[in-house]
Amino acid sequence: MSASEAGRKIAIVLFNLGGPDGPDAVEPFLFNLFNDQAIIGLPGIVRTPLAKLISRRRAPLAQGNYALMGGGSPLLPETRKQADALRASLSAALPGDEVRCFIAMRYWHPFTEETAAEVAAFGPDEILLLPLYPQYSTTTTGSSLKAWNAAYRGSGRSRTICCWPAGEALLEAQARLIEAAWSASGHDGPVRLLFSAHGLPEKIIKAGDPYQAQVEATAAGVAARLSGQWDWKISYQSRVGPMKWIGPNTEEEIHAAARAGLALVVVPIAFVSEHIETLVELDIEYGNMARREGCPAYVRVPALGVDAGFIAGLADLAAQALGREGLDSDGSYRCPGFSKCPRAAKSAA
Repeated sequence: MSASEAGRKIAIVLFNLGGPDGPDAVEPFLFNLFNDQAIIGLPGIVRTPLAKLISRRRAPLAQGNYALMGGGSPLLPETRKQADALRASLSAALPGDEVRCFIAMRYWHPFTEETAAEVAAFGPDEILLLPLYPQYSTTTTGSSLKAWNAAYRGSGRSRTICCWPAGEALLEAQARLIEAAWSASGHDGPVRLLFSAHGLPEKIIKAGDPYQAQVEATAAGVAARLSGQWDWKISYQSRVGPMKWIGPNTEEEIHAAARAGLALVVVPIAFVSEHIETLVELDIEYGNMARREGCPAYVRVPALGVDAGFIAGLADLAAQALGREGLDSDGSYRCPGFSKCPRAAKSAA
């Protein structure tokens, strides 16, 4: 870094989904989720009443699931830990600069609009938009970027990392956690490694969303870094509604592993923080299912969280992105021609 570049005020904005902080927040959180056009692609005059209906009907079940975690989502506290760790790592790497990490949640506090005002008050020279979704989708990163661009009116030269599905730190950290979890289980029989990611309706993928291809790239990259040969597959969880979703479904793969007499090691490959889909869906619902089906063992690999190697990799990713212009991936992956890839859209503009 040159002397003229030192002393910058750098804002790192971390995007994530958000989650209700208590029972009373569950229904409005669900409404915000389903009222997003990136989730339900209907005109507002139809989408808004439909979102109200869905959120009202789903709220009691969701409140029961959040009750298993103390009444609310742990996602914000977990993301704050990641933000603190990332700020410390980046500050050490950029000692002449003032680095602050901000959290912008899409569907609950701190909302994107709240964070945009906070960043503007900070008055940054540089802004880096960093989604905590490794794989890009229009329904996650795309929606967050759209909300940010509509909300932010402050200073600063802005850069965006659209995705990082094949970042070396991500792959290495995930492989290390897998091997540690399997070793700690004490099981040594036949095993299947199951990379479980949040599913999407098939029509979203067919419309050019690169998410599924990026999940496949992440899983293959992790598997290649494991010691020895692993029997591994990809599956998708959290399916809701009558539409056809991408597959195979995680529940189906649990049944298949049980029938084959295989232990299961389940990896939340698209989630970097613990939340309802890991702590309730994977740990409780799917764990109980695997035991009922007779799986010899069910091992759930923890989310990356504040793993030191993962955080160091995020810091390196951020530092490198500050030296590039505009919107890009982490440099290790290029989407093979998906129309909804933001880099492809930018190139076509």
